Amino acid sequence: MMHAASRESYKAAVERLEAYTRGAQPQAVAATADGVLSVADLLRREVRLRRALSDPARSGEDRAGLLGTMLRGKLDEQALDLASTLVASRWSAPSELLDGTERLGVEALLASADATDDLGEVEDELFRFGQLVAGQPQLATVLTDPIAPLAQRAGLVRELLEGKAHPVTVRLIEVALSGFGGRSFSGALTRLVELTADRRDRQVAYVTVAAPLDDAEEQRLGARLAELYGRQVDIKQTVDPEILGGMSVRVGSDLYDGTILRRLNETRNAFAKR
Repeated sequence: MMHAASRESYKAAVERLEAYTRGAQPQAVAATADGVLSVADLLRREVRLRRALSDPARSGEDRAGLLGTMLRGKLDEQALDLASTLVASRWSAPSELLDGTERLGVEALLASADATDDLGEVEDELFRFGQLVAGQPQLATVLTDPIAPLAQRAGLVRELLEGKAHPVTVRLIEVALSGFGGRSFSGALTRLVELTADRRDRQVAYVTVAAPLDDAEEQRLGARLAELYGRQVDIKQTVDPEILGGMSVRVGSDLYDGTILRRLNETRNAFAKR
């Protein structure tokens, strides 16, 4: 979580992004997002640069000037403007500048998909890809191999999803591969699903069941959760026969575990204590 100064700096950059996206074409916003994310990649690789661009002993104008000297002509004007807004602001730590830059690039990607009403599709595709990887240990090993170059792993994702997923989905998966926000690949995907839902003013509920819910059951569960959380809830199902029955529901940090497996474990533990 960002400290107060970093949160204010990030908020100012988001406001600038929103002002830009209101009058821009979706394709242009996606290109700008790519530019901002390339700056995040640079900050991740170059620790000394990250420190220099968040150094409170240097003026914001000086820091923005340094970035401009390095990247002018290599980024589109809007991406450089957004990145300059970030580095000219105050950051509590160099790592928070990286987090803010990465998050702003993600928000720009989501804004481009939002403009074409594709956010729901992107959200579903991110979740389904996470399930695909979780169900194929060999694929998971290849995608999360820290020794394999990021470009190689991203190339594999593009091969797998070419013509099968929205371009924003593919780009977000690449962001997850780089460890979005310092998370594991699966953790990054989960966070990106939630950010996509949040932009649609929705909550995500991760539901584990022994057998798939039918449409009516899913709608009833979504309606009950919407009443509880005060906003629409998107149900993301995972089928796991090992829970035997019932269901487990996780919304944010809240976990409701009504599985038969949990009850059996509780009974077993109770007997063990006698």
